[in-house]
Amino acid sequence: MATIEEIRALAKKRGAVILAHNYQRGEVQDAADFTGDSLELARRATEIDTGAIVFCGVYFMAETAAILNPSKTVLIPDPSAGCPMADMVTGEDVRRLKAAHPGAIAVCYVNSTAEVKAECDICVTSGNADRVMASLPKDREKIFVPDRHLGSHIAGLLGEEYILWPGYCPTHARMTAARIESARRAHPGAPVFVHPECPKDVRDAADECLSTGGMCARAKASDAEEIIVGTEVGILHRLRKENPGKRFCPVDDALVCPNMKKTTLENLYECLETMSPRVVVPEETATRARRAIEAMLSVG
Repeated sequence: MATIEEIRALAKKRGAVILAHNYQRGEVQDAADFTGDSLELARRATEIDTGAIVFCGVYFMAETAAILNPSKTVLIPDPSAGCPMADMVTGEDVRRLKAAHPGAIAVCYVNSTAEVKAECDICVTSGNADRVMASLPKDREKIFVPDRHLGSHIAGLLGEEYILWPGYCPTHARMTAARIESARRAHPGAPVFVHPECPKDVRDAADECLSTGGMCARAKASDAEEIIVGTEVGILHRLRKENPGKRFCPVDDALVCPNMKKTTLENLYECLETMSPRVVVPEETATRARRAIEAMLSVG
């Protein structure tokens, strides 16, 4: 079994930087150079000066890193680590929506394929969607794909209406308001953080609706000694590591994304050893998708 020390040494030898999403296994997060949410990792990917990036996450994330770094080698330990939400919409679906709503701004959640990003004007993440959507012209329709829950959350915050695609995250969709109330009874007085990919009744039942990066920042700033967390359980590792004096309780232990758990220390080591599998996005698709991602990053 590969150790974290062996992985770190091999990454240094290969000139590779390891990025890991907050939902990855705890030991994989510990092996990474940087851990974050989609926005944090997208920004970090543009700052890397080594020749290779190993992305411990799901495939669309590694695609995004490859799009932003066309001259670098981008690897993913398990290319079968997909995202069901991202697969719920295609480039052709977006083209049909744009044809039905001429003049509309096409917006995609970063949790989408390179093909979908290439058909859109701008991307958002759960951490910046409010700022990005607020920056767009008020007098134009907005198409929002694929996550209907994030889209409805931002529309509610800004008092707007969007043309929403009916996509969703299967993991977050399993959470219920009843589970939140049960967690509150078990941990009286603890604030509840949930992710904006959750259904509206779950968001309404929580105290705060935050991206995983937002949860980490808010947990550090909070005076609460105990916090209830409503998102994929992988985030608990980072929260506990960064806040050793606080207790973090999941709304539901069953909130596990199987794709996020496909990366292991073993396949991470093998990925570095063989420098494969490599993530390659066709140049024409990458060029168009890059415009949408960079439009998002320019908002700040």
